[in-house]
Amino acid sequence: MQYPQLSETFRLERLAPRSGKIRMVLDTDTFNEIDDQFALSYAILSPERIQLEAVYAAPFFNELSTGPKDGMEKSYKEIIHILNRFEIPSEGYAFRGSESYLPGPHMPVDSAAARDLIAKALAMPDDEPLYVAAIGAITNVASAILIEPSIVRKIVVVWLGGHQLSWRDANEFNLQQDLHAVRVLLDSGVPFVMIPCFGVASHLITTLPEINHFVKGKGKIGDFLAERYEACSNDHIGYSRVIWDLSAIAYIIEPELVPTDLVHSPLLTDQITWSTHPGRHLIRCAYFVNRNAIFRDLFMKLQEHAEGKR
Repeated sequence: MQYPQLSETFRLERLAPRSGKIRMVLDTDTFNEIDDQFALSYAILSPERIQLEAVYAAPFFNELSTGPKDGMEKSYKEIIHILNRFEIPSEGYAFRGSESYLPGPHMPVDSAAARDLIAKALAMPDDEPLYVAAIGAITNVASAILIEPSIVRKIVVVWLGGHQLSWRDANEFNLQQDLHAVRVLLDSGVPFVMIPCFGVASHLITTLPEINHFVKGKGKIGDFLAERYEACSNDHIGYSRVIWDLSAIAYIIEPELVPTDLVHSPLLTDQITWSTHPGRHLIRCAYFVNRNAIFRDLFMKLQEHAEGKR
């Protein structure tokens, strides 16, 4: 597969922090856990920084679905539930994604989400990238790149997936669902920000008492998020839950909340471990999340929304 060749200068310019409002789409397996719902809400609650242009349903397969197609469809319906609570029309805004993972290397799966991403990316001015926040299997984004490789010049992908590069393996849920798609993102040269789960985003934990105090009662969306959190466990005594996906949104709102290093794009081995090579192009990889500042920002925005200030 031949991808457009980006100069390292161009790629590093794309990966530099940007001021002003950022145009963004969100790719999410919204029904898989409870963190996607928080992340989508966080993006909608941050219009001073994020111009959210579309939400895409990503496939997933675990005990909550009968297969990737069912997981995508349930995620699409969950997106609609959230948009309804914000009174945001879903028509032309929420899109169904891939019904399966990539069946092989460089074999895209066409979908409404992939086509919308291509259209929105190609419509961007040359000096302004479209940010793609991806917090599930990266199938939709990889498919869009394979269908129309020229979009690597038009987008910046911020993906929550894998584990810290020093971790013993990379076998994380978002990554292991579609290894072919992950390799597309790592090999294509697209400007890429990777936020590892264990060792980085895993610090974004909260508890039911905190949720009940700062989320419950904060409008329709606050009650919805609190309900989802409480239902995630039958026993909340001494229990905490990681809300990983907030990290991708927080990075776009304020990169200092999720600091990153420039590293060579890792290689994903057949053993689902990381390998490195100094000849690879550069990406950004997060090494920390400011847990307290991120949750404070979310909680304050929920309060302002409930008070009609957002």
